[in-house]
Amino acid sequence: MSIAYDSIKIGIVSVSDRASSGVYEDKGLPALQDWLGRALHNPVDYEARLIADEQALISQTLVELVDAGCSLVLTTGGTGPALRDVTPEATLAVADKEMPGFGEQMRQISLRFVPTAILSRQVVVIRGQCLIINLPGQPKAIAETLEGLKDADGTQLVPGIFAAVPYCIDLIGGPYLETQDAVCKAFRPKNAIRAPRS
Repeated sequence: MSIAYDSIKIGIVSVSDRASSGVYEDKGLPALQDWLGRALHNPVDYEARLIADEQALISQTLVELVDAGCSLVLTTGGTGPALRDVTPEATLAVADKEMPGFGEQMRQISLRFVPTAILSRQVVVIRGQCLIINLPGQPKAIAETLEGLKDADGTQLVPGIFAAVPYCIDLIGGPYLETQDAVCKAFRPKNAIRAPRS
């Protein structure tokens, strides 16, 4: 029996002046797509964008991706304190609701590795029926933030933020996301869990 999973459209956005101008190869988009490919059972239609650190351009890109039907948008880059880091401002500018718990948890995870995690300003917002998540810029940090931290036996030490993403998308009227438990087990209240569809 094959199980039918909802399809989802996901926007992935790498924000980098240098990568977008060809100075070096972008590593953000491949990292996002690789992790999502490992984490989700659902068929995914990706909308990928590589753009410069320009606040108006970032906001415009986010609006376009939401309008194109993305239920989830992940950004990487531009969340530090440097003058050109404006991804959080651009994200908040298009938000209907802010979800501060996500940013708090991202910094908690990163603080396990570096004291400079307190300099990160990732925000997560809802626009319409889309969840928009600012992630760190480094591929390793992207995976750690989404997946959380596990010990050598695979026991979860610190939950990753993606565990809460499927239920959040349920609550805003999006598709039903199902995760690969070995990568990141989604949490839903018992009354929100759907039986598999064949």
